Amino acid sequence: MKFWIFRNARYPFLEWRKKAYVFSATVLSIGILAMVANVILIGNWQSYGVDFTGGTRILVELPEGVTEAELREALGGAEAPPVSRFGAENEFTIRAPAEEGVAAEVVANRIRDQIAASPAIGEFEVLQTEFVGPTIGAELQQQALLAILISFFATLIYLAFRFEFRFGLASIIATVHDIVLTLGFLALFRVEISLPTVAAVLTIIGYSLNDTIVVFDRIRENLNKKGGRREDPVKLINRSINEVLPRTVLTSGTTLAVLLALLILGGAVIRDFTIVLILGVIIGTYSSIFVASPALLEIQKKFGTKEEAERKKRQRSRKKKKEAIPV
Repeated sequence: MKFWIFRNARYPFLEWRKKAYVFSATVLSIGILAMVANVILIGNWQSYGVDFTGGTRILVELPEGVTEAELREALGGAEAPPVSRFGAENEFTIRAPAEEGVAAEVVANRIRDQIAASPAIGEFEVLQTEFVGPTIGAELQQQALLAILISFFATLIYLAFRFEFRFGLASIIATVHDIVLTLGFLALFRVEISLPTVAAVLTIIGYSLNDTIVVFDRIRENLNKKGGRREDPVKLINRSINEVLPRTVLTSGTTLAVLLALLILGGAVIRDFTIVLILGVIIGTYSSIFVASPALLEIQKKFGTKEEAERKKRQRSRKKKKEAIPV
């Protein structure tokens, strides 16, 4: 039994595309301004974590009952490096950024001494100490960017082969929209960029593309039906979106339900990762309807369909043959 919002759905999504353009442009502008502001205020367009800037990561096991707040207080209170729970309830990860002119070992020893000097903590054990150099951090940034670019090209090639080039180009436009929107959110709220955050962004790309492909596959099916090529493109795309709307909304809804449970019960360790995924699911669902589909329509208006291109090519060929016949 379908929900009432899906029963005989005939929502004019493409008629709303100009409002969607304004909304997307506004949100993207806010995100870009946040990135520019971060460059001015903190020297980077994003708030990079130790994974990318270099520094020291220490995993400690504290006595039972010691809280995260007490550990932060021992490390300097408001000036303490980022602390998060890891694994068991009494295990915490401390991420200290690199300090210019100070060796990583010195930073690690200072953190140990600060914890040892706190009467609220008592005996503790250092389970693991990792040092990330700035060179490695820069390489990780390059590799993360390369991974995103490779995914773009792979998607374009796959969709151009599976559908047509215009479908691949429209999906790339939607994916770029999703990534920039997500990065704008991260910059605006200064969410720390770590390797799990990059993994979440790559997951968003996959989710967004999957949702877009579902819509595009239905558009292709309707195009290939009898009379589909002659149908008004706006009506055909609108009908296709409405036909897959139950699948799109219900899939996103169940995914969000799981992610919200992770956000509430998963703790601080995966909080940023989960927030980025939640944001990505919402943006991906929105973009498959209000970005990818309108982009496909605009590309078709600008460059025409594959059939139109072939028809024009045949017409030019006939014209050349007629011109070549001597009078």
